[in-house]
Amino acid sequence: MATIDDIKDNFALLDEWDDRYRYVIELGRTLTPLSEEDRSANNKVQGCASQVWLAKRLERNERGEAVLSFIGDSDAHIVRGLIAILLSLYSGQTPKRIIETDAIAVFDELGFREHLSPQRSNGLRSMVNRVRSDARDALAIAS
Repeated sequence: MATIDDIKDNFALLDEWDDRYRYVIELGRTLTPLSEEDRSANNKVQGCASQVWLAKRLERNERGEAVLSFIGDSDAHIVRGLIAILLSLYSGQTPKRIIETDAIAVFDELGFREHLSPQRSNGLRSMVNRVRSDARDALAIAS
């Protein structure tokens, strides 16, 4: 999976939004396939026009800190790419770091505010809210 810094660097190299959309679609193709078990109602993200699933795993890093890892999928190519960018920001991070990271600001920095439809923007917010909710739940369990 590409890091968020790699994604930002690649976006800076692409001047046209058609090229950026193709890149986002390519990022979506790098997602780990989601099992049928992970395509459950519990993992389905509400508020998205497309079908979106985000599954989480609570693990421990080498320092013994709780970290959340995510996998996700969608039936829409662009949304799969947005999931890939979201996971590059959040997957493998501590719940505290996830809560502190403003994904919407990162997507705005990449220029998505002007280039996503209102439906896609709402879906993106729903995905971010879901991940942050999972982080708050994990933080409560770890406390």
